[in-house]
Amino acid sequence: MALKSKLVKPFARIISSKIDREARKAVKIQESLRQKLVHQASNTLFGKDHWFSEIRTYKDFKSNVPVRDYEGLKPYITKIVEGQPDILWKGRPAYLAKTSGTTSGVKYIPISKESAPHHVGTARNMVFHHIAKTGHSDWMDGKMIFLSGSPELTQTNGIATGRLSGIVNHLIPGWLKSNRLPSYETNCIEDWETKLDHIIDETIDQNMTMISGIPPWVQMYYERLLDRSGKSNILELFPNYSLFVYGGVNFEPYRAKLEELVGASIKSLETYPASEGFIAFQDRLDDPGLLLNVNVGIFYEFVPVDEIFSENPTRLSLGEVELGTNYALIINSNSGLWGYNIGDTVKFVSTDPYRLVVTGRVKHFISAFGEHVIGKEVEEAMLDVAKAENIRIVEFTVAPQVNPPDGSTPYHEWFVEFDNLPENMTEFAKKVDLKMTEQNIYYLDLIEGNILQPLKIRPMQPNAFRNYMKTQGKLGGQNKVPRLSNDRKIADQLEPYTIK
Repeated sequence: MALKSKLVKPFARIISSKIDREARKAVKIQESLRQKLVHQASNTLFGKDHWFSEIRTYKDFKSNVPVRDYEGLKPYITKIVEGQPDILWKGRPAYLAKTSGTTSGVKYIPISKESAPHHVGTARNMVFHHIAKTGHSDWMDGKMIFLSGSPELTQTNGIATGRLSGIVNHLIPGWLKSNRLPSYETNCIEDWETKLDHIIDETIDQNMTMISGIPPWVQMYYERLLDRSGKSNILELFPNYSLFVYGGVNFEPYRAKLEELVGASIKSLETYPASEGFIAFQDRLDDPGLLLNVNVGIFYEFVPVDEIFSENPTRLSLGEVELGTNYALIINSNSGLWGYNIGDTVKFVSTDPYRLVVTGRVKHFISAFGEHVIGKEVEEAMLDVAKAENIRIVEFTVAPQVNPPDGSTPYHEWFVEFDNLPENMTEFAKKVDLKMTEQNIYYLDLIEGNILQPLKIRPMQPNAFRNYMKTQGKLGGQNKVPRLSNDRKIADQLEPYTIK
């Protein structure tokens, strides 16, 4: 055992104990945090507009602070972008995380000096917790790669502005930088394919022990490494590679292919980061649930998904949630996001401690006929059948076909890029459809009522989704293909990539 992995173990035990203590007191911490956040923001413009000084209870809070999306908070954020202080949170933000929205164009998410440390601190805490619980620390003595966006920041009226992954690059502590790849210069390359070539140049001869990134882009990295090196799998190239950290998308659709490329199944940890805050992380290798981060300056609320677009939706604090219910996640944070619907849907799989899984996006669903199909359902249906049939899936997305060209009954159209095609596509589609009817009673009723015909699968050409993302200017980084849509915008653009 080298020096770094040995020295870190005492600190890992301290942090792990703190995580366990906070998990046991989650509801109490959240209640205290709500009161603290309201008090600290009482003299801001938002606090005065919403009578923060008069809020005493959670009921008061819900009465004074409505649920909003980005458009609802945009008048306040515009003032922040203009450089005005004390708008949503005291002072001015340390950073503005720049993201793209489907309806809002460019979005600017404030990150305060109080919230910024948690974006890196939570990742550190997660791996230290992993070390304390498993004793697995050797990976810290090798090189670590973080596939991310460019760390180059611009200035917006004196506020550093960039992508979240680029901002986080500036927050990484010095003790970790000596192990981190790629170089700053390579990370600044905007074109993904050019950047990937440089990443391979810098890593191919290194002792890579930990790799972090979104699974589809890590897969592309693996494939290019093997093409360049001539090796049969990644472990031949990096024999000490032993930890994969990922987030942003469900790993399961990519697991079989990634493990084939690696040459084995290695330890993996899932994260749930967002520009709005680091929400949760996987604290146990044997449990897919993500431990909710209850003490990082975020007071969470949960709205049943079917009420999220209601005028007065039910709002629940952490202590009121139930297992198995699909909730829209609402946050109130020490960056000044109040009653903010971040667009994700979650479901709790445990309340002791509070662990959740991400089930999809509020706006990424199919309900063209009232079926209320969500991302988790299509992923589980596809993966269950693919695993049983020994079929590997590269990528897929689903859309409704409301007006079939042949005039037949509507159906759900699945655009699927296979690593190896099923021998009988019709039978494969029938099995996936059966899994969907088993999961979603509304979908079953529509099938049985002949309102929908069984789903149809459109096999895609090799690299179809990569080529599509390239045409959209979204190749690499933190970009990902939506798992499903309630319209045909993506489906129509994918049509040229189908196998005719």
